[in-house]
Amino acid sequence: MTRHATIVCAGEALTDLLRQDGDLWRSHVGGSTWNVARALAALGAASGFAGAISRCVFGDALWRASDAAGLDLRYLQRVDKSPLLAIVPDSTPPQYFFIGDDAADLYFDPKKMPSAWPQEAQWMHFGGISLARGALDLTLIALAEQAKAHGLRISYDPNWRNLMGPAYDATLQRMSELADVIKVSDEDLRALFRSHDTLGSLGRLRALNPAALVLLTRGAGGASLYRGAQAWHAKAPAIDVIDTVGAGDAGMAGLIYSLQQSPDAGMDAHLAFAVAAGSTACRVAGAHAPGLADVQALCDGVIVTR
Repeated sequence: MTRHATIVCAGEALTDLLRQDGDLWRSHVGGSTWNVARALAALGAASGFAGAISRCVFGDALWRASDAAGLDLRYLQRVDKSPLLAIVPDSTPPQYFFIGDDAADLYFDPKKMPSAWPQEAQWMHFGGISLARGALDLTLIALAEQAKAHGLRISYDPNWRNLMGPAYDATLQRMSELADVIKVSDEDLRALFRSHDTLGSLGRLRALNPAALVLLTRGAGGASLYRGAQAWHAKAPAIDVIDTVGAGDAGMAGLIYSLQQSPDAGMDAHLAFAVAAGSTACRVAGAHAPGLADVQALCDGVIVTR
């Protein structure tokens, strides 16, 4: 029996359509916040994805994958609307666009969430393109404000995509103000603040909420964790990288899991676990959700300094 979620990830679940060998296309279930929910479940956390999906073949695949992952399906809604699709005509470097002007994800209704969610949940995670789509952004911001008022911890990963132009600035500010934990990559920072000054952009982000714990990832360059005037830095472990798809989502899940499961651990331990989770995901093709044993085995290879 699936456990009631203590961590709820709210946002988008979608289908990636990747072109392979000319006109051959292959579909993969995905979505930034959905990936985080699945990665949390793979680590052993009781997690759920709060969002809406279609009733067509693409929605069926997302439902089956959510069920197979052990997500709390009470939060997953199905509506009679078209699916949200991410079209990826080229992955080297990634090129993509989205189809879904009136898609199912836009019809997510927080009123249909389990009535006891404020008492059952401890964390709520937000991010991805869901916060840059139609009226869904306002729905999710209101949900984050409600969760915060109920005492839940809020995590936020902007996970920049080309939908997030200057109009996203207000959303970035409000979600950063609400978040207890913010995860951002160096590429995200440059795009969100429209500047090549990564550290300067990091300072601007942290100024939006000086009390937030901030995870900055740099791919092969490792990651850093910031709290107040303190900082911890981790080198990426030596691994054979298959691809980096979903690594950021796995790292975000790793940090949330570590903070929830080991609240008394030091920030060096939380950072090491997050980096190990993201790195473990890189060992497998696609958006892999690594298990707890594999992540723990890699933790010893993560060197953290102050």
